[in-house]
Amino acid sequence: MKKVLVSIDNSNLKISYKNHRKMREDLINTNIISDNELIFGLDYLSNNQKIVSLFLKELCEMKKLNKVIFDNNELTFFMLPFFKNISSITAIEIKSDESITFAICERLIKSNYIKFVNCYNIPAFMIEMLDREFIKVETRSEFFYISNFMQENNLIQYSKIYYKSHVRITLPLSPEDKSDFQTFAKINRYLKNIRISNINSEDLEFLLTTLKENHLKNVRIQVPGNFINASLAEYLKNLNKTWKKFHLKCVISYSDDYIKENIFKQIILNTIKICGLIIFILVGSVIAYVGTRNYISMKKVDAIKEEVNKVIENNTMSGTVDIKGDNLIIKNNYIASLLTINEDVVGWLKVNDTGIDYPVVKSSDNNYYLNHNLYQKYDANGWIYMDYRNNDEELNANTIIYGHNMYYSGIMFGTLHKVAQKSWYEKEENLTISFNTMYDTMQWQIFSIYKINKTSDYLVNEFASDEDFQNYLQLIKGRSMKDFGIEVTTQDKILTLSTCTGENQRFVVHAKLKQAE
Repeated sequence: MKKVLVSIDNSNLKISYKNHRKMREDLINTNIISDNELIFGLDYLSNNQKIVSLFLKELCEMKKLNKVIFDNNELTFFMLPFFKNISSITAIEIKSDESITFAICERLIKSNYIKFVNCYNIPAFMIEMLDREFIKVETRSEFFYISNFMQENNLIQYSKIYYKSHVRITLPLSPEDKSDFQTFAKINRYLKNIRISNINSEDLEFLLTTLKENHLKNVRIQVPGNFINASLAEYLKNLNKTWKKFHLKCVISYSDDYIKENIFKQIILNTIKICGLIIFILVGSVIAYVGTRNYISMKKVDAIKEEVNKVIENNTMSGTVDIKGDNLIIKNNYIASLLTINEDVVGWLKVNDTGIDYPVVKSSDNNYYLNHNLYQKYDANGWIYMDYRNNDEELNANTIIYGHNMYYSGIMFGTLHKVAQKSWYEKEENLTISFNTMYDTMQWQIFSIYKINKTSDYLVNEFASDEDFQNYLQLIKGRSMKDFGIEVTTQDKILTLSTCTGENQRFVVHAKLKQAE
């Protein structure tokens, strides 16, 4: 006789059949509940859906469960209605290697809170039905591909093909590449960008035609600009006129190395023509080089910010979800979505009336992000990062954030110096800093601003006693260039922003966490 077994595994609720070779008498007509598992008879569940649903709702909320794992399709179809109104359950997984049925799909659509499904396989029309209801599907069945296109983009599962927004394509296309791209275009609904390796007019027009035939709009094909000449530029211009009505566009994309090399050469050439004298050439080159580096730095950061905004805009998550699987509720999904770019992302910092508006990262030390950017690529500008000793999940007494003072380009903490200007700090709204993590939205009130010779005495994140903390607060408040009249106690949490100013000086801003009103 089959019984339904309900058990708890970490933050998941597991639903399976419990088979008894010899059924005890008390299980024939009743249901057993213990600390380890719950066992229900099928008839009891059918006749008492409302009561069991209320019990499961209380259990899920008490145990902070957010996902249900079903053993097979049969149990999924039978038990889904029990979770229709349980807001904490936002995801389900079906363990058996079978395709989702249409009946299950209908019940998922009728559910009020489920937004994520993991299954072995699902027919194409069903994933579109669920997508319209903002339910994301992840499949486990793999494609056995032979084309370079599928391999290069790791399109091994149906769900990856459906949700893929950026692909790379190496030209020329083989027959297998063309066939697989046509299949990809029929399935995909999120494509926005195609980066091709070179220009091949036949293949380029094949890609555009395939996109049009499958009604994929607002797609940009990025053409490498390293070998663009006047005739190719004119060809692309005319091509865009033809395909504009279908909302498809080819754009020229230059690599960072190409931009650096060619802009620098042009600057030197113009300097030689204008100056004529070696001293002017040298001086002009130095000035131009610094200006170019600053320009490239700004453009590079702008490009990263643009990509970050795209990731946030394309974020399909809704509500609060537990992404890291550590039972912490993600309140700021726009920050959590950036984990797809870099798993080191821990928050977002914004200082009013400055250029500081960046995602914040954290590494295993305080050196890595001195010369690596958000994409973990070598970059002399570094990135805005949290002290490795700090805890981004449950903030320490003092959360410390660093950034380079890129004064001339204004990126990173290059505009933090504005905080010391009277015209800045006399505006009341400027004295509130926004620093949010994935788990909380927070406002911080500035209470101390100062410059100091290089020291580490303010870079303390935890204190052995309230007395030590109080001494620290007196130290940093006493250094402030202005008394902001803000009371700070050992019960407060504080935020410290630190950057260089000159060779052996530091510019520091301290703020305390505002309590919710």
